[in-house]
Amino acid sequence: MKVNIEVDCTPDEARRFLGLPDVAPMQQTVMAAMEKRLVDAISSTDPQKLMEQWMPFSMKGMEQWGALWAQIAQTAAGFPRGKKKE
Repeated sequence: MKVNIEVDCTPDEARRFLGLPDVAPMQQTVMAAMEKRLVDAISSTDPQKLMEQWMPFSMKGMEQWGALWAQIAQTAAGFPRGKKKE
C-alpha cells in the first residue's frame, strides 16, 4: 500500500508548524556584521602593500629565485650543496 500526502504551505508556515526557531533575525545580524567587517577590511587596504604581497619579485625575491635555480643546477650536476668538488 502506498500513501502520498501533499502539504501546500510556505517555508515559514512549515517552520512554525514543526516548532523550529525563527533564525531570520539572527541571520540578518550576522550578515550585517560580516558586511561591515568586509567593507572595513577593503577600505583599510593599502594598494601598495597588496601589490607587494601579490608580486614578490622585488630585488630580494629575484635574488632568491636565482639562488634557487643555482641550487637546482648544482644538484643536477652532482654537486650537492655544502660539498666541495674533488
